[in-house]
Amino acid sequence: MEPSTPSGAGHRDVWQAPVFLTGGSGFVGGAVVEHLAAAETEVRALVRSEASANAVSARGAVPVLGGLSDRDVLAAAMSGCEVVLHVAGVNTMCPGNPEVMYHTNVDDVRTVVDAAADAGARRIVLTSSAAAIGEPEGAIANEWTRHTGSFLSHYARSKFLGERAFFETAAQRGIEGVAVNPSSVQGPGRAGGSTLLMRYALNARRPIAIETTLSIVDVDDCARGHLLAAIRGSAGARYLISGASITLTEAVALLAEIADRPIEPTMVPRALSALAYPLAAAASLVAGDAPICVEMLRTLLHGHRFDASRSISDLGMSYTPISETFARTFAWLAEEGFVAG
Repeated sequence: MEPSTPSGAGHRDVWQAPVFLTGGSGFVGGAVVEHLAAAETEVRALVRSEASANAVSARGAVPVLGGLSDRDVLAAAMSGCEVVLHVAGVNTMCPGNPEVMYHTNVDDVRTVVDAAADAGARRIVLTSSAAAIGEPEGAIANEWTRHTGSFLSHYARSKFLGERAFFETAAQRGIEGVAVNPSSVQGPGRAGGSTLLMRYALNARRPIAIETTLSIVDVDDCARGHLLAAIRGSAGARYLISGASITLTEAVALLAEIADRPIEPTMVPRALSALAYPLAAAASLVAGDAPICVEMLRTLLHGHRFDASRSISDLGMSYTPISETFARTFAWLAEEGFVAG
């Protein structure tokens, strides 16, 4: 059955057949489940715990107990599904054990693709990352940007290798593979990861900062991007999903306006930024999964700017203004007590 033409809202635009999804209890996966449920689509969501099962059930999905390495369990659960959305993955910049990340983000990707092919699914969509692009510092990157061959973090390397394994396995098994590459996903429901920078700026009032460029996408836009990639994406293609690029100075000024309070950052010259590396390395050695690490500093200093025009022209994406994303995120953080109201 061919999908219908997507609506502007990205809702009543998917299949009558069930959709199988991994990562449904997570930040991005949960938003994808909600969009699919709003389209009155049957969603089967992989879970590993009772808490995750309750979370996906509350969002309108049918929980399926299993793991990403359980090929037979996955294939059985995918039976009758035309489309599989593989959203699950390890997303951290400071892993205490990188091998766990590589196993999930690379090895398990192959298993999920194989299971989808075993089940007779027509198409699988991978949640990759804009970090997999690997653009030179200062470049405005798109889907065709040549990778530098070096990696800012284990996370970036694992997503690059996972995406390569995804397309190779999909081609070998004769299933349509499409990747979406979101930039930093922000919105209500996320308090960790790169959102820690927002919380720091809002709570410190006089934060210490280094000028860089951030690329951000609203979580609802990210979810719609998954649905549109599943419907309109070309097999073998990747799609950057990114709403806006903004300098750190601009981001702090926007946050101050939204929070209606002064935030006056102390900007550290980039030439002095290397002084922070020994402190970050020490934090990683002491804390294991540390809140600050060399990889995080390296990624922040590199900065990112992305050209998401392919998602607009090919998929029909439209993006939420960054001011709205920041306002929604701030309101949620304040309500949950992560920042002063």
